Amino acid sequence: MNASNDMRELGQMLQQQVQRYECMAREMVNDPDIKNEEITLNTLDSPEPAPSSSRCPFARMGNWTRVSLNWKPGAGGHRPNSDTLRLLHEVGGKEGVRRFTELFYEKVFQDPHLDRFIRDQGDPHGERFANWIVEKFGEGTPWSEERRTRKVCPFQSHGHIIDTPHDRSSAHFAAWHSPKREAHEFGQHFKLDDCRIWMRLHFWAMREAGIFEQSPGFADYYIKFIGHFVSVYERSATVFARESARWSEDPHRVEQYIASGRVMQDVEGVPFNKAVNAVLPEERRGEWPYAE
Repeated sequence: MNASNDMRELGQMLQQQVQRYECMAREMVNDPDIKNEEITLNTLDSPEPAPSSSRCPFARMGNWTRVSLNWKPGAGGHRPNSDTLRLLHEVGGKEGVRRFTELFYEKVFQDPHLDRFIRDQGDPHGERFANWIVEKFGEGTPWSEERRTRKVCPFQSHGHIIDTPHDRSSAHFAAWHSPKREAHEFGQHFKLDDCRIWMRLHFWAMREAGIFEQSPGFADYYIKFIGHFVSVYERSATVFARESARWSEDPHRVEQYIASGRVMQDVEGVPFNKAVNAVLPEERRGEWPYAE
């Protein structure tokens, strides 16, 4: 009888979590960047694929100019411009970006903390992420074109039916409800440690792909770009973007991470008031990434 009551209470708790995070997912749809992504999808006239930027030249080493994040309040979020397109070309366009997004997901699949959010490693995660970045930097609409024809298939997780992702909001909703997550975590929104691990692995993949050396200008802008977009999932994560990018500068830190079974012991479960000690004092102030 007690076991039956426990199961009933667990079911009620899970249902309440689903309802709460469904509400959070609906709020995410009001984010200006996500709204613009939906507008782009709805205004596409042709199913023709976006032009490839693989013919674009790679950047030559030398002096570079810092580009401010092209974001303004009330202007609909981040917007591409001639500078973002130039930076994208400096790293080889989509092919250059895909080098590090594929490396990134290889690292995510090996990370026991983040892999819990990935229901199916067989999905083209790296390709989709590269398409999204390329579109945000102004090279056609490859991400919108792909998701326009993407099939949505339901899957079962902890007794609930969830649709596979078709946009950013549904992708993160599916991640929160991944069947790999423990029952007590089911439906929980991304937390600070999730975002910090995600950013560290992402910038490590960029470094490993040679992007930092290839185009310091792209790397500088992209760190701000991620600092902006990560805030929709956890507002306090933005201040850790530059620290996350520096983490992989020291090969000893990477070696320690791998030796520990790919566990970031200095990040997992660490609350903001303690985690912020890892951030340089000058990076705890100001309006970065919107003002240098």
